[in-house]
Amino acid sequence: MAAGLPSDEPRVCKPGFHGRVAAAVRLVPPGRVTTYGDVAGVLGSPRVARQVGWALAALPAGSDVPWHRVINAQGRISHRGELVRASEQRRLLEAEGVLFSDSGRLDLASLRWDWPELP
Repeated sequence: MAAGLPSDEPRVCKPGFHGRVAAAVRLVPPGRVTTYGDVAGVLGSPRVARQVGWALAALPAGSDVPWHRVINAQGRISHRGELVRASEQRRLLEAEGVLFSDSGRLDLASLRWDWPELP
């Protein structure tokens, strides 16, 4: 238990969280995107967008999870200093037909995946 948290405080990122993130992201179809916050929200924990990013960053090389379809709420790729990964993400999205503006933003309003009800 983390220091300072009462013992009855529910854990937001319970065991299996990474697997739940991967399963949710696999639902996003080619040519569509979602945000870290959207994934967190659909998993029932809307305040853990950062943890969604960590879960995706922890995917093993060669994973079949389409991590590249998850972007930030401003419609941009969050590179956090990982420029090679950001370039790969953009290349993968463009290969699916996603267009970026000159400023590196995509049209989130038209490309955002409308999540179905999850079981």
